[in-house]
Amino acid sequence: MNRIDRISAILIQLQTRRVIKAQDIADRFDISLRTVYRDIRSLEEAGVPIIGEAGIGYSLVEGYRLPPVMFTRDEASAFLTAEKLVAQLTDTSTSADYSSAMYKIKAVLKSSEKEYLEDIESSIAVLKTKRQENSALELNLIQTTLKSIAEKRAMIINYFTHYKQESNERCVEPIGVFFLDTYWHLIAFCRLRNDYRDFRLDRISDLRLSNELFSRQHPPLKEYLQFSCQEKNLHEVVIRVSKKWHTYLDNQKYYNGFISEGKYGDEIEMTFMTSSIPGFARWYMMFGDEAYIKKPEILVETVRSMLSKISKRLEPVVFEPAL
Repeated sequence: MNRIDRISAILIQLQTRRVIKAQDIADRFDISLRTVYRDIRSLEEAGVPIIGEAGIGYSLVEGYRLPPVMFTRDEASAFLTAEKLVAQLTDTSTSADYSSAMYKIKAVLKSSEKEYLEDIESSIAVLKTKRQENSALELNLIQTTLKSIAEKRAMIINYFTHYKQESNERCVEPIGVFFLDTYWHLIAFCRLRNDYRDFRLDRISDLRLSNELFSRQHPPLKEYLQFSCQEKNLHEVVIRVSKKWHTYLDNQKYYNGFISEGKYGDEIEMTFMTSSIPGFARWYMMFGDEAYIKKPEILVETVRSMLSKISKRLEPVVFEPAL
């Protein structure tokens, strides 16, 4: 990116939040802090009213705004792709709001970009699974939850507990929502359990905002999820799989804690973080003849133990005749 484009992009970034840190700008454009300071000074010399506070960051004077920006073709197609995802994987309220925003985005596109989106729109599709088709997201759970967080109002939910096979009413203080393995999850402080809990949104049959405000200080969602992973005592697993079999693992690897992978000749090295070594061992044995384990040793021993038990069960067995 040339300097003129970068400076323009920095000005747009300054409008996205009340305060932007210099380090955030440097990280986004992969430049040094000295370069950030120089670019900010160029904006100031051009007449842009920027307020800079040491140790805090930069902000624009209240009321200063650029006219609508022009999006590139790639940016416009990214918006279109996101619209398809939002329409199928979020609640009806979020989908409707995003569609409304898309009309505004399309309104500022050049004619050539509008025609481009019309040409490719029918070439992008997001399909729901059978599990998602019966989802309770029609209750507008996401938007209600975010409103609860913003207004610090407790939320009443009717939740189906899977292991008990029963529903009960909970009063919760939400801290955030996230999407994982085709499900939306709500992380909230449950007053009934006096602890934080992970609630699957598709198991919430009803919810409403209460008039009761909460003052308890909750951790940010990102911090909670990081701490939760540490508490689960996750094990790092590294295996190498033949390229032939690697293609068959694409849909399954995410359910087993997949993190990353890299190519090594005719093999793919895959890294996982799993909370269950026995569970991972059983999955690994599905394709073990086309792979090998690099670490940890406890996984190797677990697989050996399971194979030994399987081997004994394959020996001829004389069954007594049924009475």
